[in-house]
Amino acid sequence: MNRLKAEKAIKNFLLEDIGDRDLSSILFSPEDRGEAVVRLKQDGVIAGLQCFQWGYNLLDSAVTVEFLKKDGDWVKSGEAIIRIEGPIAVLLAGERVLLNLVQRMSAIATLTAKCVEVLNSPHTRIADTRKTTPGLRMFEKYAVRTGGGFNHRNGLYDAVMLKDNHIVAAGSIHQAVKKVREQVGHMTMIEVEIENLAQLQETIEARPNVIMFDNQTPETLAEWVKLVPESICTEASGGIGLENLAAYRHTGVDVISIGALTHSVHNLDISMNLTNSHKEAIYQ
Repeated sequence: MNRLKAEKAIKNFLLEDIGDRDLSSILFSPEDRGEAVVRLKQDGVIAGLQCFQWGYNLLDSAVTVEFLKKDGDWVKSGEAIIRIEGPIAVLLAGERVLLNLVQRMSAIATLTAKCVEVLNSPHTRIADTRKTTPGLRMFEKYAVRTGGGFNHRNGLYDAVMLKDNHIVAAGSIHQAVKKVREQVGHMTMIEVEIENLAQLQETIEARPNVIMFDNQTPETLAEWVKLVPESICTEASGGIGLENLAAYRHTGVDVISIGALTHSVHNLDISMNLTNSHKEAIYQ
């Protein structure tokens, strides 16, 4: 992740929660220092640990963060991942926001890792989509990479994706691809989403960089992929998730994009607890 962008976002998250002060922590003075340990309460892949350091350092540069695990590690329930020391009021003020963020990122990384494992393909990549949480796209796409997946386009600005409404408005796949190609640079990828064999044949003639097969069965995909020249990347999307992913293993597509990686995850359960002894916290 880009540190400057991440810190700017985290600052806004903290401001949203803290406002002008944390009323619950007014009973602590700046001299009241403590230690906290963050640990998992269920098995999973960790992502976003650096957010703890960035977030707490925004609140108080005197806070120290010790990483006990690293992003991408598979961690078992009960294991400690971070130890934090600093003013108690600061530790408590940043706790919820930073846990929320890392819980979500870790859930995405965990689901992505499970998808990669279930697909078990040396050829086909697992990728995300633009179905991300507004304001969290940078964090969520980083989490996908941490889990072993790949990012689709980051936004509308870095690749062309022609969907059904673009094609209807342009008049045809040929016209849509032609008009776009006349206006974008040679480094810009063009992808076309198709739903039937006639569209596939027209798209192959238009020669975009990527063809996306939308909501097709594994059997249909396996047949259609054979028709596509090797110079065109193939992608499958729609209705594919952890429960049926293995059925797409031998379709031959280059990429499977899964919106559920970011829009349907349940946060990984992670907690932070103050302790008098780091030894007690880690080994309790």
